Amino acid sequence: MATCSILLVTQYDGRRFSGWQRQPDQRTVQGELEAVLHRLCGTPVSAVAAGRTDAGVHARGQGVGVRVPERWTPAALRRALNALLPPDIWIAEAHGMLDAFHPRHSAVGREYRYLVGTDDAAASPFRRPYEWALGRPLDTRALETEAMSLVGEHTFRAFAVAGTAPATDHHRCRITTAAWEPREGGWRFDVAANRFLHHMVRFLVGTMVEVALGRRPPGTIARLLAAPDNSDTAPPAPPQGLSLTAVRYPADLYQIPT
Repeated sequence: MATCSILLVTQYDGRRFSGWQRQPDQRTVQGELEAVLHRLCGTPVSAVAAGRTDAGVHARGQGVGVRVPERWTPAALRRALNALLPPDIWIAEAHGMLDAFHPRHSAVGREYRYLVGTDDAAASPFRRPYEWALGRPLDTRALETEAMSLVGEHTFRAFAVAGTAPATDHHRCRITTAAWEPREGGWRFDVAANRFLHHMVRFLVGTMVEVALGRRPPGTIARLLAAPDNSDTAPPAPPQGLSLTAVRYPADLYQIPT
């Protein structure tokens, strides 16, 4: 059966999922998506993501690659999926891709956003599921200074879960954006890189917040970038404040519309 490659730009509310990856007896984003794809295509279809997200983490632009029977156009597949998927998953876009496309290996950039609530209203049920309800002020200068240390290429062993990457992995990532911006009721942290390690953004946020609370000295991020492990790193920030906002691919991997 002839198949075609399609990129599904996928959004999901991570609250009721045990992460992205399919797991036995657990509700996951991959499991829900593959169940609907099987129903539509009449055969098992693997949904491969640009990267796994943990339980409770959200996505606004997860890149998901599928190979489906060529009778499916991207637009038709998107409509059919959105008609059958549960309400906490939505396909924002669908693009035809060349056969060389791989949702993880072809990605040249990924972008995340983390929300921290510093006011009393962060505990509201309309905000708490989507941000870290810290409920206390943070030092602006400390946040900005620590984030500045991240831009560039560094080794991030101190900001990754030990043992989750292959022993031969260099743990190096190239950060192109790392910026805190004030927002109503708190802060927004935006970070973009060519790759991220397991829990990396949450470790970074947790550590920067501790500096901004006065619990760690200025320059902590710069010092930890030279550390061989995560033994002196702050606990990771809670998952619900984190969203995968975009995955970037080379333009020449997209099919040109005919």
